[in-house]
Amino acid sequence: MNIDELKNTWNEDIVEETPEISIEQSNKLNLPLEKIRKNMRVEFWWMIGIFVFAFLVCSVCRPFKLQLYITVLIASMLIVTVFFFSKFFKLYNEISNPAPKTYDSLKDLVMQLNLNKQYYLSYYISFAPFLVCEILIVLEFIPWPKPLSELKIAVILISTVTAGLFLLYFVGRFWYQRYYGRYIQYIEDLLEELKR
Repeated sequence: MNIDELKNTWNEDIVEETPEISIEQSNKLNLPLEKIRKNMRVEFWWMIGIFVFAFLVCSVCRPFKLQLYITVLIASMLIVTVFFFSKFFKLYNEISNPAPKTYDSLKDLVMQLNLNKQYYLSYYISFAPFLVCEILIVLEFIPWPKPLSELKIAVILISTVTAGLFLLYFVGRFWYQRYYGRYIQYIEDLLEELKR
C-alpha cells in the first residue's frame, strides 16, 4: 500500500462524534451529583468533629501510658483518614465542575464514582488493625478480677477481629449505598438511557 492509498483511506474514514448530553439530561444529572457533594461535605465535617472529640477524650485519659497509646492510635487513624479523604476530595472537585457534556465524559464520571466505592470500602476495612490495637489496649489496661489466660486473650482477639472485619465491611457497604450508591445508580441509569 502506498502513501496515496493511505491518504485516501484516511480521508474516507467517517469520524463518529460522541453523543452530546441534552439540557434535560444534564438537569437530571445535576440533582444526584449535588446530593453526592452534599453528603461528602457532611461526612467530612463529621470526621473532623469525631477526631476533635477523640483527641479531647485522650487529653483526660490517665495513666500517661494509656493516654500516649490512645493518642498515637488516634493520630494513626487520622493519617489513614487524611489519605482516603484526599482521594474523596479529588472526586468532590471533579463532580463540582459543571455536569459532563458528552456520553464519554459521563461514562468516565461513573467509572470514577465506582472506583471511589472501592476506596470507600478500603477505608472502612483499613481500620481493622486499629481495632486490634484498641483490643490490646483494653486487655492491658482494664483491671480484671482474675488474670486472663493466654487462650482467653487469643480467643477474644481473634473473635473481635473477625467480627470487626465483617462489621466494618457491612457498615461501609450500607453507609455507601445509603449516602452515595442510590445516586450513582441513578447516574448509571442515565448513562444506559444515553447508550440507546
